[in-house]
Amino acid sequence: MSRASRRIEPYLSRLYGYALSLTENPQDAMDLVQECAARAIAAGRVPEDDSAYRAWLFRILRNRFIDDCRRSRHAPEALDDPDAGDDAAANWQGESALISRITVKMGLKRLPQIQRDIIALVDIAGLSYAEAAALLNIPAGTVMSRLCRARRILLGYIATDNVHPFPMTKKQKSP
Repeated sequence: MSRASRRIEPYLSRLYGYALSLTENPQDAMDLVQECAARAIAAGRVPEDDSAYRAWLFRILRNRFIDDCRRSRHAPEALDDPDAGDDAAANWQGESALISRITVKMGLKRLPQIQRDIIALVDIAGLSYAEAAALLNIPAGTVMSRLCRARRILLGYIATDNVHPFPMTKKQKSP
């Protein structure tokens, strides 16, 4: 394994998480990460600083996604099924963790793309405010305010979801 391959390896899961938030399709996300990795490995000039390198990788991925959208002449399509491709959905038995995951995914889909990008970069991919700001070419303060607003709106969507537990009867409460 080359030095470039070893260097990118720790970032692959974060890149995939960000790619999935952009493409909303697991296979497309994998393809996007592979294209990003190939471009990064083949690049002649690579940032030496780890923070700059990580931001550079995310910029490659995001720019590739934007290029793909422009080529296809349409914005990313929304998924009809918020849990498409998930094996857990096939075995759904009312588990609260699954319901929470679906609720968050549905809430994220309702956010405008820029707010989804901010949440994906900071909360999913783990970039710092400064790294996200550099990637999006905006001030770090703008990242913080957009992230705060996006989180608040997302929490509002989650709080108003339509999944509510049934009230327990006295018979159910007693062990």
